[in-house]
Amino acid sequence: MKKQLLVLLIPFLLLAGCASSPSALRHDVAVSYDAERIAYDVAGEGETALIFVHGWSCDGRYWQEQVPVFAKAYRVITVDLAGHGHSSLERSDYSMLSFAQDVKAVMDRENIGRAVLIGHSMGGGVIAEAARLMPKRVVGIVGVDTLQNVGERTPESVIEEMVTPFESDFRTATQGFVSQMFPAGTDQELMNWIKEDMSSAPKAPAMSAFRNYLGQYVSGDAAAVFKDVSVPVVSINARLWPTAFEENQKHIKDYQLLYIEESGHFPMLERPDAFNALLQQTIEAIETRNGI
Repeated sequence: MKKQLLVLLIPFLLLAGCASSPSALRHDVAVSYDAERIAYDVAGEGETALIFVHGWSCDGRYWQEQVPVFAKAYRVITVDLAGHGHSSLERSDYSMLSFAQDVKAVMDRENIGRAVLIGHSMGGGVIAEAARLMPKRVVGIVGVDTLQNVGERTPESVIEEMVTPFESDFRTATQGFVSQMFPAGTDQELMNWIKEDMSSAPKAPAMSAFRNYLGQYVSGDAAAVFKDVSVPVVSINARLWPTAFEENQKHIKDYQLLYIEESGHFPMLERPDAFNALLQQTIEAIETRNGI
C-alpha cells in the first residue's frame, strides 16, 4: 500500500520540485499593439528583469545557455518577436519599432518596471528602440555582437544588392550568409543547427525585417535612435567584424565595449561560459550605475 501511494505521489513531487526551481520555465503570450501574439518564456525572480531579444530569423531558444544561469538571481524573459519562433506572423511591416512594441507588450503583461535589455545582432536595433520607447523602465541595454558602427551610412543600392539573393533563393542565401559568421574551428554541429534553423524561417517576415534593419543604415536611424537613449549601452562583441568604438561614442551618450575572444557571431552559444561571465559583469556594472 505504501509503495502504491509513493508511486502515485511521485509525479506531484516532481511537479512541485519543478515549480520551485528558479530555472523552471513558464510559457505565455502577450498581445502587441497590432494584435500580433508574442510568445515568451519566463524563469526566475528578482527586482531587475533581464529581457533577452534574439536576432534576425532566430528566436528565444538562442538564449538557452543563459536562462538557467541568470534565473538564479534575476527574472529572465526570452521573447519571440513577431514573425519569429512561436509568435504570430500577420504583420505587414516588421520594423525595429514594431519589434520594440513587442518587447513592451511582454513587459506590460508581466508588469515589469525595471529591466536590462539584451539584444543579439538585429536585436541590438530592437532594444535601442525599446529603450527610447520606455525610458523610465529600461535601465540599460546590452548588445551582443551588434552596434558595430551605428554612424555608418550605406547607399540604398548596396542594400538592394545584398537583399536580391535572399529574394531569389532564401534558404540557400541564408545558409551562405550564416556560414560567414563563424571563425575556423567552430563546432560543426552547432554551426549546422544554426544554418538549418535560420534558413527555415518564414521568408516574408524575414525579408521585411532584413530590409528594415539594413534600412536604418541608409536613413541614419541606427544612430538617430540613440539621441533619446540616456541609459548605459554596452556591446559584447566578437572580433569577427571590427567595432568602431570612437564612432559609436559620438552617437551614444554612455557607451562601453567589451570583446569576447575566439568567438563568432553567436557567442552566447559558441562560448556560453565566457559570455555569461562578461554579461554578469556588465549587468552588475549597470546596476551599480543605477545605484543598486
